[in-house]
Amino acid sequence: MKTRTVFIPVVMILAAVLIMVLLFSLRSDPPKSEVLPQVKIVETSVASLRNIPSTIIGLGKLASTQPLVLYSEVLGTIEQGSIVFLPAQSFKKGDLLLKIDDRQVRLDINSTKSDFLNALSSVLPEIKVDFPEEFETWQSYFNKCGFDAPLPVLPETQNQKIKLFLSRFNVFKIYFSVRNLEIRLEKHFFYAPFNGTIVSTDIREGATARNGSRLGEILNLDDLEIEVPIPANDVIWIDRDKPVKLYSSELNREWQGKILRTGKSIDQKTQTVSVYVKIETPTHKDLFSGMFFKVQIPGKLVANALTVPRKIIYKDNYIYCIRDGRLDYREIRIARRETDTVIIDGGILEGDTLVTEVLQGVAGGMLATPKTIPPAERSN
Repeated sequence: MKTRTVFIPVVMILAAVLIMVLLFSLRSDPPKSEVLPQVKIVETSVASLRNIPSTIIGLGKLASTQPLVLYSEVLGTIEQGSIVFLPAQSFKKGDLLLKIDDRQVRLDINSTKSDFLNALSSVLPEIKVDFPEEFETWQSYFNKCGFDAPLPVLPETQNQKIKLFLSRFNVFKIYFSVRNLEIRLEKHFFYAPFNGTIVSTDIREGATARNGSRLGEILNLDDLEIEVPIPANDVIWIDRDKPVKLYSSELNREWQGKILRTGKSIDQKTQTVSVYVKIETPTHKDLFSGMFFKVQIPGKLVANALTVPRKIIYKDNYIYCIRDGRLDYREIRIARRETDTVIIDGGILEGDTLVTEVLQGVAGGMLATPKTIPPAERSN
């Protein structure tokens, strides 16, 4: 009886184990899902090779080609000219900007002229007696000399005896003394050599000017140019035959210009070369010396090339393309690097598909496909 009691539980346990084994053997494994390769969707464009014009961008400042500083070379009191000599005052060519009291030098001129006429009158009788054929010429010259006009030029003569007479009576010496004083008289008057404006004044009417005194500074408004410093390696790209585009953010206007000249020396600090541009048909009332301009200088053409954004260039000269459905990490040749773009002239063929977005965490050979652009975005 005791043996039977132990045997029955053992049989039940063995039966349960057999049933579990049978159930596990009948269960089928769940189907395994197929892992599909990941495809990178990227923005692309199709390469179209053509002749690409290069561009040099620079920032330049407008300045006059003729800034003049006025200095006094004589002593005297400052007097007003035909305009008020003050900063910002405009003037026209030929206007008397200011003058310096000239009474003393005029008296010196007339005094020396008197000595000259006295000497010449002493020579005339000698010429009349010895060289009657020359007398009329010198008598006519004597009659032209006056105190209210500059001294006429002495008549030319090849006769050595007449020259001897003139030298003996100091005619030559006194003549050149008068001419020297007349030149000094001219230094008392400051006439405008061009249309322009007064930038600064250092002396006022009634003040005394001395030799070397700074009087002021004037600018030529008819001859303005822009100095544009550009990198030295950009100079070879400049096309001098094409017009230059100029833009002022202060006035929100554009002009055209032309290159006047290019510097032949490099600034040691900035390693730039200055290019000078003249504004064509400017409206001077809108322009001010010292204004800054954004300058777009046309460059030479690059044949069979294309332009891409600088951001999609990797390690200076690599780019991603799509070839046979995979990313192709391709080496290229860059002809020129510009502000936001580069010009490629090697390594890309007509019709190649270029990746135009910045890629991260990718490698050549990965599956890729061009992004489909909705019609609404494509129309924009």
